[in-house]
Amino acid sequence: MRESLDRQLNSLKNEILLIDSMVEQAVLNSVDSLKRRDLRLARRVVEDDHNINDKRYAVENAILTLIATQQPIAAGDLRLVTSMLDVISELERIGDYAKGIAHVTEHVADSTLVFPIKEITRMCDLSVSMLHRAMSAFINANEAQARRIPLEDAEVNDLYHMAYHQLLKGMTRSPEMIDSSNQIMWVLHNLERMADRVSNICERTIFIVTGELIEIDGEVEHRETV
Repeated sequence: MRESLDRQLNSLKNEILLIDSMVEQAVLNSVDSLKRRDLRLARRVVEDDHNINDKRYAVENAILTLIATQQPIAAGDLRLVTSMLDVISELERIGDYAKGIAHVTEHVADSTLVFPIKEITRMCDLSVSMLHRAMSAFINANEAQARRIPLEDAEVNDLYHMAYHQLLKGMTRSPEMIDSSNQIMWVLHNLERMADRVSNICERTIFIVTGELIEIDGEVEHRETV
C-alpha cells in the first residue's frame, strides 16, 4: 500500500507542476501582451484560462479519489494531500490574475497611455521567479527555501508603490488618461497579489514539513502547531 500511495502522490505532484507551468506562462504572456498591445496574445491568455481551470478540477478530483481509496493516515501524508488542494487553488487564482491582465490589454490597446512598463516587467519577472521556486520547494519539501522566498515580496511591494505613484502623477498631468491609468492599476494589483499567493504556497510547504501553520508577511506573524 505504501508503494501505491507514493506512486500516486508522485503522479499528483507532476500534475501540479504542469498546472504551475501553465500558470507561469499565462502570467508572462499576459504582461507581454500588455507591453506590445497584442490583442491576439491577450485573447489567447483568456482562452487558455479554461484549460488551467479544467486541469485544476481534474487534479482536485484525483486528490479526492486518492483520499477515498488510499485513506492516508500518516500525519505527513495527510498534511501533503490537504496542502495539494490548497496549492492548486492558489495556482488557479494566479491564473485568474493573468486573465485579468489580458483583459486590461483589451481595454488599453488603443490608448496612448505611457505606463510604468519597467516596474511592471520587473514585478512580473520577480513574481514568476518566486512562484517557480516556491513550487520547487513545495514538491521537494524544502522548508528553508520556503521560508526565504516570501522575503522577496518586499521588492514586489516597493515596485508596486513606485508604479502606483507614477500613474497618479500621470493622471494629474493628463486627466483624460484616468480611465486607462485605472486599468493599469489593476495590473499592478494582480501582480502584487500574485506574490502574496506565492507566500501562501510557501506557508503550506512549511506546514507539510513541520506541522506548523504560520502566516508570513516579511516575517513570521503567527504560529500554530497542528
